[in-house]
Amino acid sequence: MASLETAAEHERILREIESTDTNCIGPTLRSVYDGQEHGLFMDKLEGRIRNHDREIEKMCNFHFQGFVDSITELLKVRGEAQKLKSQVIETNRKLQEDGKELVQMMEELKVCRLQQRNIASTIDKLTLCLPVLEMYSKLQEQMRTKRHYPALRTLEQLENTCLPRVSQYRFCAIMAENIPRLRAQIKDVSMSDLKDFLESIRKHSDKIGETAMKQAQLQRSLDSTVSYQHRTVSGRRSRKEAGLGTELEGQGSSPLSEQDSGILDVEDEEEEDEVMGAQDLVDFSPVYGCLHIYTVLGARETFENYYRKQRRKQARLVLQPHSNMHETLNGYRRYFNQIVGFFVVEDHILHTTQGLVNRAYVDELWDLALSKTIAALRTHSSYCTDPNLVLDLKNLIVLFADTLQGYGFPVNQLFDMLLEIRDQYSEILLKKWNLVFRQILDQDNYSPIPVVSEEEYRHFMGQFPFQDPELDKLPFPKKLPFSEFVPKVYSQLKEFIYACLKFSEDLHLSSTEVDDMIRKSTNLLLTRTLSHCLQYAIKKKNVGLTELVQIIINTTHLEQSCHFLEEFISNITNVPPDTVNATKLYGTSTFKDARHTAEEEIYTNLNQKIDQFLQLADYDWMAAQGGGQASDYLSDLIAFLCSTFTVFTHLPGAVIEHATMPGKVAQTACMSACKHLSTSLLQLLLEADVRQVSMGALQQFNVDVKECERFASSGPVPGFQGDTLLLAFIDLRQLLDLFTQWDWSTYLADYGRPSCKYLRVNPHTALALLEKMRDTSRKNNMFAQFRKNERDKQKLIDTVVKQLRSLINAHQS
Repeated sequence: MASLETAAEHERILREIESTDTNCIGPTLRSVYDGQEHGLFMDKLEGRIRNHDREIEKMCNFHFQGFVDSITELLKVRGEAQKLKSQVIETNRKLQEDGKELVQMMEELKVCRLQQRNIASTIDKLTLCLPVLEMYSKLQEQMRTKRHYPALRTLEQLENTCLPRVSQYRFCAIMAENIPRLRAQIKDVSMSDLKDFLESIRKHSDKIGETAMKQAQLQRSLDSTVSYQHRTVSGRRSRKEAGLGTELEGQGSSPLSEQDSGILDVEDEEEEDEVMGAQDLVDFSPVYGCLHIYTVLGARETFENYYRKQRRKQARLVLQPHSNMHETLNGYRRYFNQIVGFFVVEDHILHTTQGLVNRAYVDELWDLALSKTIAALRTHSSYCTDPNLVLDLKNLIVLFADTLQGYGFPVNQLFDMLLEIRDQYSEILLKKWNLVFRQILDQDNYSPIPVVSEEEYRHFMGQFPFQDPELDKLPFPKKLPFSEFVPKVYSQLKEFIYACLKFSEDLHLSSTEVDDMIRKSTNLLLTRTLSHCLQYAIKKKNVGLTELVQIIINTTHLEQSCHFLEEFISNITNVPPDTVNATKLYGTSTFKDARHTAEEEIYTNLNQKIDQFLQLADYDWMAAQGGGQASDYLSDLIAFLCSTFTVFTHLPGAVIEHATMPGKVAQTACMSACKHLSTSLLQLLLEADVRQVSMGALQQFNVDVKECERFASSGPVPGFQGDTLLLAFIDLRQLLDLFTQWDWSTYLADYGRPSCKYLRVNPHTALALLEKMRDTSRKNNMFAQFRKNERDKQKLIDTVVKQLRSLINAHQS
């Protein structure tokens, strides 16, 4: 069975070999060698090959004759074929020779057609690439000429539109790689231009501010025609700003062109003659260009933050004043110019850009500037002592405020601060006029002004409002009742009022406020400065009685002139003096106080003169007998008093109804002098250095007192009724009468009664004088103690002393 199966398998393999492609026979043969009967298979294979050979031989034998016939025919054809071959070769040779020129021409045509195709392709490619190259060239030119915003627009168009069309070329890849670098370069260059712009306006802000302040000053001083022209310029500016705003709004992401953003307020031909504005001094194109560039690049917020941060830093620098700013007006002017220039730029940026700065940001900077400026002005103006400089500073501050107010900034705080400076200005004026008044008072001769001609008389009448019909009738030469310091002081009062008025100008105050300010300052001048100067003049050591009398006359006239000053203030302020709540001048009280001080000084001066004469008194307190006439010192004193009161009583009495004033002064001075003389004589008698007084010395003293009484009863000053002046010596007279008449019984008996003869004698005074006389009696009579009369007198004195002491003790208890 195994042999049969093997034989069948071998048969199958042989059939597969016969029917299968030789490339796939490998697996079939492998199956033979995998078995154990490959020898039998080889035998089988050999047998099969022999069978096929026999079949091939049979077939060949069957077709042999046809093959032989075919070979024979082929041999016959070979000759013809050789001929044909020769003819073909010859024909080919001729054809090759004849077609060589054609082939050459065809080759040339082929080359030409290839060139044409290459040229056409090149033209197509160049047509596609040239716009890219031209745009890139344009970009390079814009970069070179620093037209950064158009360059950025070109770069955007190149990247989004042109390069994608030719992206297959290598130069396009290079361009694409350069685009971020170019953008960064544009960004850096525009920021560099902005930094240069910020540095430039920092350096030139004072020039910008100076121009703006000149424009504001021009607006206040132009006439109606120029004002109309100015309104035209303002309208033009408004139109321009409106145009800029419209252009910005219309373009949106496509802002102003390079030409439009670079120059502001480009004047038309018909506007060439107009005054250049402060904004015209600045080229804002770096700001606009940088803003647009950063906006396109999506970094607008970064740019806005940077710009605001840098401007805040510059604001702090601008608002920092120089240490010596207060020394000159130019220091203040430079400071104000820088501030104005700063805010003029910010105001323009606010109105010509959309959101780079906003109103809140500008208001914040302005609030900072206000606080810093006001603090600086308060500090530096406090060092100023020149009223002219303060006045110039005030005018400069007003111009500064008006300029910024014209740009829409609130300036009320500046005007409030000007009111503070006004108080300082008033104090400086008071100090200045204090020196002026003192100089006038020091240089015055305190004598009535002599007038020798009508022209001179009218000159003084023009300086001082004085009217005296009686004096007008007198022939020349004649004298005015007051001295030169009256018209000079009055003129200086008017000058002070003018100085106060100058400060109130342009402060936007009402006439009533100006009038009130001037009146209050004038009151300070009168009640403080002039009053102190008059007190100083009165208290000076070298001022005599004549000068004091003239001061009284002068102050009387100045007092009467106060209502003329009120009218003068009303005329220059156009405020009627009878306006409700109008401040009144206190000149009346000022001059009354000065006059009272002068009167007191007269009294004091007289008393000092009396004291000087009393210092010359040389009494012999131990004299045995008194003289028959008054002491020399007292005679001289009485003569001095008589001459002095003669001067008092000859004061002019019809000058502006003040005749009673000198009369009262003379009467009071006379009474004061007599009282002081009486008191001083009593003190002289009772002073501690005088230990003993004799009856002879007391008699001499009595003679001197009688001389004083004769002076008092002679009426040295008219106006006293009866013996009023004698009452000044009543105390001294009763004391001397008590001792000279030795009327102790009456004194002791009537003491304390209203009708007492010696009512004005104080028991203490009587006791002190009596003890001095007792000591004298004891010393002179120590060797005459055995005389009965002397002993009785001594006992009487001792008895009176005891009674006086008892009287004193009784009244004290």
